Amino acid sequence: MSNLETAPAELACASAPGRQGVQVLEPRAVPLGGPRAMTVRRTLPQRIRSLIGAWCFADHYGPEDVSVTGGMQVAGHPHTGLQTVSWLFRGEIEHRDTTGAHAYVRPGEVNLMTAGAGIAHSEYSTPATTVLHGAQLWVALPREHRFTAPAFEHYAPPVLDQDGVRVLVFLGRLAGQASPVRTFSPLLGAEITLRAGQRADFDVEPGFEHGVLVDTGRLTVAGTAVEAGQLIYAPPGATTLSLHAPAGQQARVLLLGGQPLGEQIIMWWNFVGRSHDEIAAYRAQWQAERAGLTAHGTRRYGRFPAQWEHTLPAPELPSTRLRPRG
Repeated sequence: MSNLETAPAELACASAPGRQGVQVLEPRAVPLGGPRAMTVRRTLPQRIRSLIGAWCFADHYGPEDVSVTGGMQVAGHPHTGLQTVSWLFRGEIEHRDTTGAHAYVRPGEVNLMTAGAGIAHSEYSTPATTVLHGAQLWVALPREHRFTAPAFEHYAPPVLDQDGVRVLVFLGRLAGQASPVRTFSPLLGAEITLRAGQRADFDVEPGFEHGVLVDTGRLTVAGTAVEAGQLIYAPPGATTLSLHAPAGQQARVLLLGGQPLGEQIIMWWNFVGRSHDEIAAYRAQWQAERAGLTAHGTRRYGRFPAQWEHTLPAPELPSTRLRPRG
């Protein structure tokens, strides 16, 4: 997953322990690329909240008619210091990366890519895809694991369907289900669908922050009304999270949770680091590697797949250095 903004902002992101209570985060429309490219609804990061646990980036897109938008056509590009979590509701995306992984993202199946010290990958919607609908999510790696070796995992969670509630747990534990996918901080990720008029109470970790991203419908979360596109944040402390869909309308959400990261990170383009100079070094090395100016033994981002005809150039860095907020 790539951030295709032509002039990405450089962002300092940190946990915000001083902010108390439930918050409703409104999405921001972000066009990705040229005139035929998709527009996504971005709810993380933003000024009032930049992290939920280690979740640091959330783009929600579709349903998109690929005959109009061109679908997802993202050439090879780099990542550092994070894990990408690909989740689809509809459509199919082909993934290749510099670990040698070649896989497909399909509805109800998670692809998790660990960038660690550095990785590059590409994503293309498949020819059979007519509608694309999903979310691209990033998880910041904690300081002690941010230079881990790159890796890729695929997992198709079982469907738990009980009393009008459908649950797929793709990260962590919920409702008696557990994902085997490796994360580097305590996390939760699940798709939950409620029938019209249905209420569900989930036991959750009291030490976790939680976010509920509404995909379709509207519902109340912890007593607060939210609708499609919004992300509601719930602070640590609660042992139960309640979801309630109104009569006459089904609701589907992504539940994201995690232990507060307790660190400040810097995000720019597709990199997560800890300083402006570190981000600048990641960018310079990517530009050198895509130009063929780096010997294989010193390549941060790995050997490019033979199928790649081109890669994405990094945007220009901002003219001023970042001054962290908060």
